[in-house]
Amino acid sequence: MNKLLCNLAAGAAFALCAPLASATVLDFEDLDEGPVPALYGGIDWSATSWFAYAGEQTPFTPHSGDTRITLGWDGGADTSLLHFEAPVVFDGAWIAGFEGVNVSFNLYLDGQLVGQSAVLGASATPGWLASGYAGLVDSFSVASNDYANFVLDDLSFAAAVPEPGSVALLLAGLGLMAAARRRG
Repeated sequence: MNKLLCNLAAGAAFALCAPLASATVLDFEDLDEGPVPALYGGIDWSATSWFAYAGEQTPFTPHSGDTRITLGWDGGADTSLLHFEAPVVFDGAWIAGFEGVNVSFNLYLDGQLVGQSAVLGASATPGWLASGYAGLVDSFSVASNDYANFVLDDLSFAAAVPEPGSVALLLAGLGLMAAARRRG
């Protein structure tokens, strides 16, 4: 019985931690053409000018599927700022667009700049722009020399992974529960 409780406790701990480490990839395929909805995919888009569209339009090639997002002619640093509902590890996104258009990410936590990505030169072949930062962020903005002439696709981020101490506390609590049950 004791071994069964230990196995159940370990399984519960892993099951509780697994969803916290999973990555989210927004491919925008479930969107209709038009503005990205205010709270789409765990991100607050309400103060931005990002919009989704589909269909063939070179050099704005999607990385996957047919739908991607762009800022359009009214885009700028202030209209590209996106806020996550909770702090995440932002991995990056796929970028395509006109040659000569440069794109990078600015990463923020509690309003403070904590990281910047490298600069990616856009082309008709989508390129991965990694955030270059492994810490938590609660928002990011896109920097570009031409906001109207690139698209973004397959935006990727992961929920915060619990610290090892949190997992140890969970396991200790489950162990105490098992010990109490055994004595009771």
